[in-house]
Amino acid sequence: MTSRIPTVDPLALIKPLTIGPLTLEVPVVLAPMAGITNTAFRRLCREYGAGLFVSEMITSRALVERNTETMRLITHHESETTRSIQLYGVDPKTVSEAVTMLVAEDRADHIDLNFGCPVPKVTRKGGGAALPWKIGLFRQIVEAAVTAAGQIPLTVKMRKGIDADHLTYIEAGKAAAGAGVASIALHGRTAAEFYSGHADWSAIEKLKNAINDVPVLGNGDIWSADDALRMVRETGCDGVVVGRGCLGRPWLFGDLTAAFRGEKIKAEPGLGQVINAFRRHAELLTEFFDSEDRACRDIRKHVAWYFKGYPVGGDLRASLAMVQNLGQLDDLLATLDASLPYPGADVEGPRGRAGTPKKPSLPEHWLESQDLVGAQRLNLTEGEGDTSGG
Repeated sequence: MTSRIPTVDPLALIKPLTIGPLTLEVPVVLAPMAGITNTAFRRLCREYGAGLFVSEMITSRALVERNTETMRLITHHESETTRSIQLYGVDPKTVSEAVTMLVAEDRADHIDLNFGCPVPKVTRKGGGAALPWKIGLFRQIVEAAVTAAGQIPLTVKMRKGIDADHLTYIEAGKAAAGAGVASIALHGRTAAEFYSGHADWSAIEKLKNAINDVPVLGNGDIWSADDALRMVRETGCDGVVVGRGCLGRPWLFGDLTAAFRGEKIKAEPGLGQVINAFRRHAELLTEFFDSEDRACRDIRKHVAWYFKGYPVGGDLRASLAMVQNLGQLDDLLATLDASLPYPGADVEGPRGRAGTPKKPSLPEHWLESQDLVGAQRLNLTEGEGDTSGG
């Protein structure tokens, strides 16, 4: 079911987002999420609305070494007409080689660099949200990647910094703009905050005011189309990046598409529509993995997100998380009352794990200098993982 008010909100009408040669009529980007934004989920979101749909994080070294799983993760479906890949790396040479490979083999139309991941296994190696603190290394990586990308737009996504005492986003944003990136996305939290509390949208506004010639995108706490419009109004950002808000709610991209076109349309799916979306997701995962068993194992993490707020009992949810094939899945879904209506506010709002503020895991002596010292560069190169995704 869709709630439609046939009026146009003039404040919602903003100009298309230009990222290098790419033009997004709807300035919305699906945030890379490890283990989530594979081809199956991207295709599902595209079926509901417009935007730029980015892959889950790909490790540069694994790509250069042609790790089997990594090569599978960078493969796009033919329907994905703008192929977007996010890379993670801590060594300028390896990142450059990875970008060069994607360009030379015509595997991407857009490449993003991850400088925002707060997960300990990434930050303890000096990567993700920890890396911009080493501003010289950050600049080297971005400059090398931009050069290797050539005409392919190269963008960056980052956080405010490591913690409140080590903010990096203004300096890193200016360095990235100077290196020639096509856009900069900022999540309004530090690595220490993880996903807790509320995103600091004022930081997005400050970055936008500090950078005039490169689009700035805002990320953090976009749970609805209204949130997206409010972020644009309050910060002046050029577009939004949506992550946890679309978990179990791929139709959010339909809401966002309508909102940025000035239409007041909001999806209010009844249980039957949620069942259909969940089943479609499982079907696309089966195609992606070429295995019903693996698809059904992967869909388990999505059960709670899809049925949040709907009258689906704990026993049935547990059973849905144990199926091994689509037939078993269909049998369980058939026991639900598909005629039940949209339950209202209970299905809205935050979703996904927020975590709690914590001291980030960092390489030894990382915060003592913004330059690489001692054996830090060698340790970074050796510490770069060899796997991608979640």
